[in-house]
Amino acid sequence: MTEIGVRPAISALRDKIARIESAERRSNGALPFGIDTVDRRLPGGGLALGALHEIAGGSAGAVDAAAPALFAAGIVSRLPGQILWCMTEADLFAPALAQAGLDPDRVIYFHAGDEVSLLTAFEEGLRHGGLAAVVAEVRRLSMKASRRLQLAAEASGTVAIALRRWKRLAEASDFGQPTASATRWRVTPVPSTALPVAGVGRHRWFVELIRCRAGESADFLLEACDAQGHLALPADLADGPAAAQAWSFGTAA
Repeated sequence: MTEIGVRPAISALRDKIARIESAERRSNGALPFGIDTVDRRLPGGGLALGALHEIAGGSAGAVDAAAPALFAAGIVSRLPGQILWCMTEADLFAPALAQAGLDPDRVIYFHAGDEVSLLTAFEEGLRHGGLAAVVAEVRRLSMKASRRLQLAAEASGTVAIALRRWKRLAEASDFGQPTASATRWRVTPVPSTALPVAGVGRHRWFVELIRCRAGESADFLLEACDAQGHLALPADLADGPAAAQAWSFGTAA
């Protein structure tokens, strides 16, 4: 067979494998965000349960991971049960997670000495089956490692969140490498709503759904998680036509 003939055959084989994997993939339901603009972009009407999801910060947030950590906290706070949070940097601020709806008493903290230990704890936590979710602050995530995490999440029904965090901004290019995650998000803080009196309005995030298995990418301008872990669509954008302004505003920020 010539090289020209081999390429279509390989492509057809890949498509067949993808269809088989899709048919065999277990569905564990979904957790809606409660915002139609977001949920209708996600297969199943929400964030897939029993699946691996990646969250990273935009700009400087790729290093400090403050906004993506609160985004993740809001998600897992709306799940019943205990949360395992794995990290290599012991700088997680529990009171901030509480403001995003995640009660510190529900969180089990694991401080790993290195990335290998962290990924091991991540996978074992998912396989345990008694946790609502496992969050792990991960620098590098290979296709092989992400597949193992995805399979472990599917088997137990536990939500897996890889909170991508790097020591240097230049390392964030690793976020572009392919993984087996169901969704991939980037969360960037933008200026909050101006108030008629002195003070700071509810925080806003420019949230990018960069990858969505069986779905399409999208961008959202949202108000940050409240004390119950819920996001909100800004009032000035809720009527629809004005929402078009959000994308350029968020991109420029």
